[in-house]
Amino acid sequence: MIFRVLSISSFVLIVDRLTKYILLKNLSEGQSVGVVPGIFHITLVLNSGAAFGLFKGRSLFFTISAALVMIFICFYIWRGGCKDLLTLTALGLILGGAAGNLIDRVLFGYIIDFLDFRIWPVFNIADTSITIGAFILAIRIMFNKRCCTT
Repeated sequence: MIFRVLSISSFVLIVDRLTKYILLKNLSEGQSVGVVPGIFHITLVLNSGAAFGLFKGRSLFFTISAALVMIFICFYIWRGGCKDLLTLTALGLILGGAAGNLIDRVLFGYIIDFLDFRIWPVFNIADTSITIGAFILAIRIMFNKRCCTT
């Protein structure tokens, strides 16, 4: 079970770091490239807030929060608190996304965002992973109160 969480979180972290590295090397802040003009762009944004650009300027709070979430997930998995594959997948997505954004905050003091649909704040792979993981957990909890059983 631990292998599943670590595999998913590692994959998310690698894809997140790789995309951010490529974009930092090839775009300047605010530069935008239309992939599907008017609908989807790659736009480099350096975000000092939370996911999707919310709560700018609270980097220390979000750094500590991400670290605590990661510690909680690791401890929970290590203790064998969950054997449900879908829930473990969700936790792996959240762990990988939190790690990706935490690395940004520690190294740069901001998050590197780039996925721009023009109708939503610019975001990244880590934000997407966290959101999908949280959505899966919410659905599991709403429709199956015993989501962490065998």
